[in-house]
Amino acid sequence: MAHRIAWLDVFAERPLAGNRLAVVDEADGIADETMLALAKEMDLSETTFVQSPEAEGADYRNRIFTIEREIPFAGHPSLGTAVAVARWRDLQEASFVQETRAGLQPIELRAEDGRWRAEMVQNAPEFGTELDVEAVMHAVGLNPAEAHQDLAPQVVSTGLPTAIVPVSEPASLGRVKPDFGAIDAALADAEPRAGETPNFYLVWVDEESSEARARMFSTGAPGGEDPATGSAAGPLGAYLSQRQGRERVVIRQGEEMGRPSVLQVEMVDGRPRVGGGVIPVIDGEVSLPS
Repeated sequence: MAHRIAWLDVFAERPLAGNRLAVVDEADGIADETMLALAKEMDLSETTFVQSPEAEGADYRNRIFTIEREIPFAGHPSLGTAVAVARWRDLQEASFVQETRAGLQPIELRAEDGRWRAEMVQNAPEFGTELDVEAVMHAVGLNPAEAHQDLAPQVVSTGLPTAIVPVSEPASLGRVKPDFGAIDAALADAEPRAGETPNFYLVWVDEESSEARARMFSTGAPGGEDPATGSAAGPLGAYLSQRQGRERVVIRQGEEMGRPSVLQVEMVDGRPRVGGGVIPVIDGEVSLPS
């Protein structure tokens, strides 16, 4: 059976930047194992499948698959899927409520000269385990002395748990050598969890501005690193709001991968609103068994 499929770059300021996403339409009849097989075939950080909503008040259901498994929530797949749905419905502007396994998330979007701007309000933050500095720094090949002296590493979730690991200097981001076994060990007992190891978000925050730089490591991302992670940007915004009183942050991610990304976070009534650019790249069809 043929299904519409869209390929988009999310958190991108130009084509072929940001984080890539494939979105499949009218996926009610597609088996879970087929969704996972297509996600492996696409070999992206995530591939999503649009289904009819089950929850009251939702406009559609968003099923999100990495190359390894279905996950309850993710940031760039939420924004990119919303743009794909709007384009399929011939809308230039929309306010959607998407349903994921993590709950309901409001998303606003509008077209801007062939490109799109999308924003979503994530779940209220859950502040979890503070992490051992030596363990998390050694896990990415850094000296514990490079850790931020005032910002302790901590797991925070706004739908998907993320280990926020601040460093004191931006140069540390370029010296990273992740050991995924050590990352898993450092986060083995961390809470909250979503049935898997939290994402590892190494960040440097500019104390003189509202900007940050970040790298995200996870075995669920092809090659082990993600170029733009909205589900980590929301937790970082909540973390900085609680610890420093910051209500806005602009995050630059993916530069080391050649996929520069810009993620904007603003705290609204205690919840992070995460936004960025979305650029459609390819439209087509995919044939899948029902």
